[in-house]
Amino acid sequence: MRKPKAGLPSRQQILDFIATSDTPAGKREIARAFGLTAQEKIGLKALLKDMADEGLIDSAPGRAFHKMGGLPKVTVLRVVDVDDNGTIWATPERWEAETPPPRVRVRERKRGELGVGTRVLARTEEAGNGWIAHPMKALAPAAEQMIGVLRGEGDRLWLQGVEKKDRREYAVSDAGGAQPGDLVLAERTGRPPRITARVVERLGDPFAPRSFSLIAIHRHEIPHVFNQETLDEAVRVAGQPLGDGREDLTHLPIVAIDPADARDHDDAIWAAPDDDPANPDGWRAVVAIADVSFYVRAGSALDREARRRGNSVYFPDRVVPMLPEVLSADVCSLKEGEDRAAMACHLQITKNGALKSWRFTRAVVRIASNIAYENAQAAIDGNLCATPLADDLMEALRNLWGCWSALAEARDKREPLGLDLPERQVALDEKGRLLSVAPRERLDAHRLVEDYMIAANVAAAKALEAKKAPVMYRVHEPPTRAKLTALKDYLDTFDIPFALGQVIKPATFNRIIERVGEADFRPQVMEQVLRTQTQAYYGPGNHGHFGLSLGSYAHFTSPIRRYADLLVHRALASAYGLGPGGLNGDEDFERLGETISKLERRAMEAERETLDRYVAAFLAERVGEIVDARITGVQNFGFFATVEGVGGDGLMPVSDLGGEYYRYDEAAMRLVGETSGDEYVLGQRLQLRLADANPVSGALRFELPEGKGPRPVRRGDREERGPRVLKRRGRPGNIRHQGRRK
Repeated sequence: MRKPKAGLPSRQQILDFIATSDTPAGKREIARAFGLTAQEKIGLKALLKDMADEGLIDSAPGRAFHKMGGLPKVTVLRVVDVDDNGTIWATPERWEAETPPPRVRVRERKRGELGVGTRVLARTEEAGNGWIAHPMKALAPAAEQMIGVLRGEGDRLWLQGVEKKDRREYAVSDAGGAQPGDLVLAERTGRPPRITARVVERLGDPFAPRSFSLIAIHRHEIPHVFNQETLDEAVRVAGQPLGDGREDLTHLPIVAIDPADARDHDDAIWAAPDDDPANPDGWRAVVAIADVSFYVRAGSALDREARRRGNSVYFPDRVVPMLPEVLSADVCSLKEGEDRAAMACHLQITKNGALKSWRFTRAVVRIASNIAYENAQAAIDGNLCATPLADDLMEALRNLWGCWSALAEARDKREPLGLDLPERQVALDEKGRLLSVAPRERLDAHRLVEDYMIAANVAAAKALEAKKAPVMYRVHEPPTRAKLTALKDYLDTFDIPFALGQVIKPATFNRIIERVGEADFRPQVMEQVLRTQTQAYYGPGNHGHFGLSLGSYAHFTSPIRRYADLLVHRALASAYGLGPGGLNGDEDFERLGETISKLERRAMEAERETLDRYVAAFLAERVGEIVDARITGVQNFGFFATVEGVGGDGLMPVSDLGGEYYRYDEAAMRLVGETSGDEYVLGQRLQLRLADANPVSGALRFELPEGKGPRPVRRGDREERGPRVLKRRGRPGNIRHQGRRK
């Protein structure tokens, strides 16, 4: 972290100035207010960047700053609701923080002038625990869209939103041919007291297979239909020859190990003992990646659409691809027995797993086999597969596992963050109907593929650095002081020491998890460690990857589904003269990094919401049953709980806890019965009755089993209770140490 130069204002002085300034405070205004010299202005720029990285401030349009999590003093708001009391609520039209946008109460100058969808330029101020906006100028209106289900009542139709927070129904002014029970996309229009909904598009049966992902696609405005120009271009480029000058790797038994239901195959791997005397007992490996940059050229229609999407979005029932299927699922996909264009990363690996050398070529590969993770694991474990593998494939797998033992040794030495939180897997039948929801099994085959991919990603970053070429890094910065302080407060409740003054490394968190051992609250501690991590992002500045304990890291291995990887491929093609499909020279990596980072977060949120809907659909058949649950959040209005082994969050309202009054202890994250002294505490395990499961919204609701209250939580009862104190600070990170999103 940079240290501010003498003469610069402190962080607190800058925050105070921003908070009290009557006008938007940009760098120029801050410099003028503190009388900074030209040289000091350079230091101020660095200081403001540090404050933004630390989560203290954020920037608004026009480069004005405001407190992180807050609003600019002047900003554009969009009216999203007018409640029954006539109170107008709006949200900022532009909101890039990871926390939900604040709801702002708007003070109307003239009653009835602002309706849902109205956009206003407004001056904002913080008041108590909320925000108030004073309209300055009305702007061109924008319709407020929502996804909902139609309900009939006599000869009238009503629209009920599908989001968990949607508790209000709207009269339908125009059904557009939709019928009661239909899932629809609608616009909220009108002025108070009459706000109505007009159906824009009928989406179908809300409970039909594929509807859950369709809701997420529309709610998050994820592009899911390719225009004709893009489709035509995809067909045209798909038919082009592979090109001259490619290295011929078709003789190598390269294999692609993927999920059994994989829709595309970005990567394939091969390894063999190294015969180089300078690398005794070492290994040679090839990580072959689909050569997407050969087909998708910078500035083309395909490129514009891929940039707009940013990444593919994966749902249990479908994938919304970044590229048309003729490329993503066919020509670019590394399929068994087919000659494919690849960008090959050749690695020389020492017996201890260190990367001794690397080189990149454009190649032709012919995949020996597409193997599911489970089958690869079964084969290496000596178990019978449904289809036994040929001898040459078994030899290829044994070599892959042999080389992986070296890579694993190097990984263990650098000690990356070892979070092994379970992921939920949704199983569907051939018609898309839900069969089950269960934790996804974690195999050595998964770890093997990840370690090869990580090695190739490191090599790509270092290869570009050697040429001083642009790099789109995958950055994961160390946790902030505020998040570490919150973790210390949390760990204190388990009597686990955590010194704030120490040098924080991933191994620091691994020691915490080891200390917890196999205690019941181990998952809670791992979740809190995960929340302590910062948000991973893409950018041209190398700040390392904290979670993986790596100094240089770039995503190279998934160009079919990530635009960041496509940029890295183009940079390699340009830097090493590997032929067409390089950078065009005018890419703004800073801006592109910000854009694709936001699109990644959008995709993750859509995927998570859809999974919640599938979980609710799975649990709908168990409504009325007693389930094992664990409290995941406590508020003054009740607590949230998740069904053990399945997932999904549901509310247990405080009004349903019985006749006695429950006091909310915010510092301790608990509800305490004033008469009985019984507590509902974060992390507590208990049995609840599943009162409702709504597949359309993904919401669950719980009740207490008849005649049963909570088991009293006693001080020191660590195995049954959750933490006594949890102060939530900062934002949860999204770095995933499972799967391939790192």
